[in-house]
Amino acid sequence: GSILTNSVSILSDAIHDFGDSFSIGISYLLEKYSSKKSNNKYTYGYLRYSLLGALITCLILLIGSFVVLYRAIPRLLNPVVVNSTSMIIISIFGLIINGYAVYKTSHSTNLNEKSINLHMLEDVLGWLCVFLGSIIIKLTNFYIIDPILSIFIALYILFHAYSHIKEVFDIFMQKVPEDIDINKIKKNLEKKFDGIKDIHHIHVWTMDGEKNYLTAHILLNSKLS
Repeated sequence: GSILTNSVSILSDAIHDFGDSFSIGISYLLEKYSSKKSNNKYTYGYLRYSLLGALITCLILLIGSFVVLYRAIPRLLNPVVVNSTSMIIISIFGLIINGYAVYKTSHSTNLNEKSINLHMLEDVLGWLCVFLGSIIIKLTNFYIIDPILSIFIALYILFHAYSHIKEVFDIFMQKVPEDIDINKIKKNLEKKFDGIKDIHHIHVWTMDGEKNYLTAHILLNSKLS
């Protein structure tokens, strides 16, 4: 569609959709693998394979966005003629397909599935921008709108991909989940169990953004020995 219309904004959505298609396939395989039960080698199970899928997806989006920016920025200085009628038709098709994909992935729970749903939603917004922009181009012949749209879409994707990849990175680095207060956990345990003298070396982390784990050294009162 980008070749037929000479539109760099459709190119941006095409690269984005291709990246999604490729990464969803990888994510699906890794998601299936992550459901395997724990064993003597993987005592916590295979949940982090799901995160690997989310990481690959975000990296593909980052690379694709930079490619779009590389193609679009020169066109700001030298706008080229685009086929606005074909752009409208292609954007309608993109809205229908990606809108259905958003609906199908809207009930996601883990990070991998949320990552896919985010991409689908970004695709819908991207095609909506292309649809509106192509109508304006058809009415005004203001061709610079095409590279402006593509840059806007690319920057939007970069922003969300960065925030999502940071979340995945925090999990890989075993950062304490945002909704957990270690001091509060310690106080609650000491309050609930009278036999606890001290709690230290508390470690809390999440495997995949859903399942959290805790380890700690607990010193008991001598009366329990």
